[in-house]
Amino acid sequence: MRSASVRRLRPAKTPPKRILKIKSHSRAIIQEEIIYKSTIPERKPGIRDLHPGISMWLVDIALRRPYTYLVMALMILLATPFVLRSTPTDILPDIKIPVVSVVWSYTGMAPKDMRERIVSPYEKALTTTVNDVEHIESQSMAGLAVVKVYFHPNVNLPSAISQITSISQFMLRTLPPGTVPPLIINYSASSVPVVQVGLSSPLMSEQQLNDIAINQVRTQLITIPGVAVPYPYGGKFRVVSIDLDTQALLAKGLTPADVVNAVNAQNLILPSGTVKLNELEHSVRLNGSPDSIEGMNQIPVKTVNGSTTYLREVAHVRDGFQPQQNIVKKNGERGVLLTVMKNGSESTLNIVDNVKAKVAEIMKGAPEGLNITTMFDQSIFVRAAIDSVLHEAVIASLLTAILILLFLGNWRSTCIIAVSIPLSILSSIIILHALGETINLMTLGGLTLAIGILVDDATVTIENIERHIHLGKDLYNAIFDGASEIAVPALVSTLCICIVFLPMFFLTGVARYLFVPLAEAVVFAMLASYFLSRTLVPTMALMMMKHQAHANSGKPSTLKRVHIAFDRGFERMRATYLSALSALLTRRKAFVTMFLSFCVASCGLFFLLGQDFFPEVDAGQIRLHMRAASGTRIEETARLADQVEREIRRLVPPDELDTVLANIGVTISSMNMSYNNAGTFGSVDTELLISLKQGHKPTQSHIARLRDELPRRFPGTEFYFQPPDIISQILNFGSQAPIDVQFSGKDVNANYELAKELLRKLEKIPGTVDVHIHQRLDQPTLALETDRTALQALNLSAANVAQNVLVSLAGSFQTQPAFWVNPSNSVVYNVLVQSPQYKVDTLDELMRTPVSPTAVILAAWSKISARKSRQCSPS
Repeated sequence: MRSASVRRLRPAKTPPKRILKIKSHSRAIIQEEIIYKSTIPERKPGIRDLHPGISMWLVDIALRRPYTYLVMALMILLATPFVLRSTPTDILPDIKIPVVSVVWSYTGMAPKDMRERIVSPYEKALTTTVNDVEHIESQSMAGLAVVKVYFHPNVNLPSAISQITSISQFMLRTLPPGTVPPLIINYSASSVPVVQVGLSSPLMSEQQLNDIAINQVRTQLITIPGVAVPYPYGGKFRVVSIDLDTQALLAKGLTPADVVNAVNAQNLILPSGTVKLNELEHSVRLNGSPDSIEGMNQIPVKTVNGSTTYLREVAHVRDGFQPQQNIVKKNGERGVLLTVMKNGSESTLNIVDNVKAKVAEIMKGAPEGLNITTMFDQSIFVRAAIDSVLHEAVIASLLTAILILLFLGNWRSTCIIAVSIPLSILSSIIILHALGETINLMTLGGLTLAIGILVDDATVTIENIERHIHLGKDLYNAIFDGASEIAVPALVSTLCICIVFLPMFFLTGVARYLFVPLAEAVVFAMLASYFLSRTLVPTMALMMMKHQAHANSGKPSTLKRVHIAFDRGFERMRATYLSALSALLTRRKAFVTMFLSFCVASCGLFFLLGQDFFPEVDAGQIRLHMRAASGTRIEETARLADQVEREIRRLVPPDELDTVLANIGVTISSMNMSYNNAGTFGSVDTELLISLKQGHKPTQSHIARLRDELPRRFPGTEFYFQPPDIISQILNFGSQAPIDVQFSGKDVNANYELAKELLRKLEKIPGTVDVHIHQRLDQPTLALETDRTALQALNLSAANVAQNVLVSLAGSFQTQPAFWVNPSNSVVYNVLVQSPQYKVDTLDELMRTPVSPTAVILAAWSKISARKSRQCSPS
């Protein structure tokens, strides 16, 4: 009831007094009550007055022990900073879909052989030995295969990883000789890049940058909690390179396998033990491994008739690198890139801040000329999104408080309500922290949504208290009766709102991880609001509304005049509404017909509005994937990437373009391929990350222009765009696009033809863009066919040919690994025996590879033919 409509009641000339004693643990509280004369009959005390029920005991305790709930409110305020500091802050809740990635590697093996000889038998073994598998996906590339095992949500993940590890070790006996144990990685949808760390230097080579990134920078970055740092992209992987001289091998009657055997026999990693001489025990040290790279040139390879052939005569040992298959360029300058990924529930903001602090620490001891920079910082977007939600929440709270002030016209009542709203929100945050949730867009969105609803409990309570005050009751009884009599209706109203969010707890998949935290935030805030409206609100009313009964006496204040003016305007609006309602009630059929017609017509908008799982995000970044013609070598792909980058700089205004980062080819690390979701599978692929400056035009406008212009200017090159922002990458969960169609069947060629047919149909659908087929089946291939009978006549076999060809073209490390310790930095480097790629540049050079000590070359008993094969094989 509004105060203006309540008649003031005057006390009797000789007001009687009544002593009301309420016992407490410490003292008796004595309250004097004035009984007013009024036209309202006095209510006789009943059982509910003497024995408060469940709906009143909270109010009763609050009025008898007011300081208890004030301390409770202070505890909520004091606990909040500690909770906010320890609660992870992220863009989305942690999507805990369990996935284990198993990466097999075998250098030089074709995709078809990787799938048939390694992946297929391994997948069959997984299905019979690992529990709770939902489905298995795999991708086979040249020398690499990634098997992803998706589990049901209720899986015991440590047990599943143990089973995968066990069967992986067992399968090694059945796989091709030389297969090494796989890399097993556990990750989730939230394992996405949050920042890129780039290394560049005008004074250092790519080999030196790569070596520093692996052995110095990466080893320090992985100490940051909650991060995963794969091996660096770009640069040249440092190894002890033994470059074979094919002509010298033929002249000396040696094969590449002879060199490998000699290196492994002379470069030993074996301890010698100790010997006790007299009173002392001496360590015995053998020069099993040369102390320098130059010393390896002195390794004897073979002795014939007293003449010894040394390694320096048939090869050259140098501090070198593996053949480069991955190039990184930042604004045209070559360098090395480290991708820092979020792993687990650690806060993205904390991860990025710790990475920047660690980079600053590394730079203090970095070599001269080394530049380390952070790029494509996703925390900027996360921070901006969260700040935006918080900003809107603050505005909503202020507008709510102002509106309440206008309606109530009492700053004390407004303060009581305004205090209960943030306390309800903070209570919800504390409970979310206790349940292990994070502060993200969904939880903050839920709390913002609840602000308007949280007003109801406190507002209704205050309004009812004021009604009882104007009825002539003293403050204590007015608060007790006003808060108690609406306890049950308020509880029912609160539970009705909470039950709306109950179905969210039955969602499955990604939707469950997204919307359950939102529902929890709203429900906890609503329950906290109800509790505070029964405890803290009466307590504050008892302390702040002592003069409420005399609020209308004296000259009205400025606030009161504003309230009266607003109230008159509101009454006029209500009168207008009543007139309109009266007019509509006399024309009920016409109004109902018009209203239902409007509702039906509005339903037609459903077919005009788009549908998506999450709104589109403009993060100011573009992720462009470029794929050259099949078989393009890495050097030519890099040249093409430079041309595309120049065209991008022409199409995007310079005042809007910040950074262009090109990641060309595939890295040597199998770990990177496990986290990679760019669809890169060979030297033909390039991923271009484009960062725009502040104040840029909508990113989609630039994407649309690049999508139209680049294919016309670079015919034969495939371009498609991928999600660059952290939200889309998480929600896509490793897929390159929101819609992913897969064909499964034993006949890969038939599947490919069906995919091309579907591609042509999908391209005709309005609104579809970047439709492409991930796999390619036209990799240029040279097929070597040996004459096994002729080889047997020379006491040779296909194994001799295969081993020597493998060593010459792919290197010796896969089947016969060797290592060398650098005394200067105590780092163990791989020893790689291989023919330099620039020397094997013709078919004649390839066919002159020696395969036996008797100077038999590959061309003697083999023939070669050109074919097309798969570049990437799914299963």
